[in-house]
Amino acid sequence: MSVSALSPSRALGGVSGVLPVVLLLGLVLVLLKAAQLYLRRQWLLKALHHFPSPPSHWFYGHKREFQEEGELPHLLKRVEKYPRACVRWLWGTRAFVLVYDPDYMKMVLGRSDPKSPITHRFVKPWIGTGLLLLEGQTWFQHRRMLTPAFHYDILKPYVGIMADCCPDGRSFVSQDSHLEIFGHCAFSHQGSVQTDQSYIQAIRDLSHLIFSRLRNALHQNDLIYRLTPEGRWNHEACQLAHQHTDAVIKERKAHLQKEGELEKVRSRRHLDFLDILLFARVSVGRRGLSLSCLTRTSVPRWTRSCLRVTTPQPRSRASLQMVTLSYLNSRESVVVQDHLDQMPYTTMCIKEAMRLYPPVPVIGRELSKPITFPDGRSLPAGILLSLSIYGLHHNPKVWPNPEVFDPTRFAPGSTRHSHAFLPFSGGSRNCIGKQFAMNELKVAVALTLLRFELSPDPARVPVPMPVVVLRSTNGIHLQLRKLSDSGGDKD
Repeated sequence: MSVSALSPSRALGGVSGVLPVVLLLGLVLVLLKAAQLYLRRQWLLKALHHFPSPPSHWFYGHKREFQEEGELPHLLKRVEKYPRACVRWLWGTRAFVLVYDPDYMKMVLGRSDPKSPITHRFVKPWIGTGLLLLEGQTWFQHRRMLTPAFHYDILKPYVGIMADCCPDGRSFVSQDSHLEIFGHCAFSHQGSVQTDQSYIQAIRDLSHLIFSRLRNALHQNDLIYRLTPEGRWNHEACQLAHQHTDAVIKERKAHLQKEGELEKVRSRRHLDFLDILLFARVSVGRRGLSLSCLTRTSVPRWTRSCLRVTTPQPRSRASLQMVTLSYLNSRESVVVQDHLDQMPYTTMCIKEAMRLYPPVPVIGRELSKPITFPDGRSLPAGILLSLSIYGLHHNPKVWPNPEVFDPTRFAPGSTRHSHAFLPFSGGSRNCIGKQFAMNELKVAVALTLLRFELSPDPARVPVPMPVVVLRSTNGIHLQLRKLSDSGGDKD
């Protein structure tokens, strides 16, 4: 028999000899992974045994309960049933402790635990490694560099810009007496990319995609996720968001390159945050600050909350008339800035709205070291915490009748736990732009209430839904009635 005739059979024999080895190796790897997952689950069960929770399935955890009842309704049941905190199992090997007690919040936010690395991994392609995601000394340096951008003197001109973007409501009210807030509530200066509907839609979709991925065990692997329709759209939406942010930087850079403009800006006592970012990139190169975490989250987040408080409020409207009319007559932004603190009832309404509908309903932490809470319960390092701002703000042990809209909770002189109200988070990593956000909300509510009477649309009741920010499953629709030009009703 020839050598050529023997070669195929020998090759086949060689392959058949390797195949059992490959199969055995694959089986060993599967068994090792199964053992790893089993040990992980046993460690979690032991670590979390002090914290109660409803019975969970060994594979899909509490997924069924939250799907059947909805995220927030089921959360509120837990808040009422289990004091301070409870455990939520996403699936068999991933669980976190839901926290909704002010003492617990104070203790966690007073530490330096890093934010949840899982969430960071999913959010990073969207917003980049900016102030929101940085940790340690790098975060501290960037935070210190950005803090001057939110100085009182820097915020003054923004008040005028906010007011000019919403002077009388004509920009978002047609002859129809119905208004859908999410599509019309993005403040911007002329040319801002935030009025681009494709950009706005991409941001909405990214919020949903990230929230969905966090709760899907099969989508945790990057390779598998990229092959899914959701993963492909996530990539495309991130690219679109990046293009719009780059357009903002390019436009500002072009302006700064005009003769004499760069030195004029450098000579200012206080720079706005876009100029600070650009100069930081010049001084520290490619490791400069990321624009993403500010431009993509600050303005859209708070303006989506602002008009939630504009159900008819005669008392607020009356207190606003003199303040706002002085602005309309003078057109001086400093007048509005100086009068923002003279809107006590409007401020109370805004804060109560943010209690009911916190813009960011949850924040995450991973314990870097063990913690023992005031009631004696403890957790080891490595446990994930989900600090439920929504649960805290609706906790009946913290806020009596939590579902009732009652602005007097925030009346001057009222007292509450230091960590009972956290719309801007708390501790050293609280929102750097909280004063900017409050100014924006006050201007929006003041100018809107002065021009319109707003009431909920009974045919389209909003249903809160937590994604990256708090949204409504069917939008927020209001009925409008234009008031007289004097700024209020004739009577």
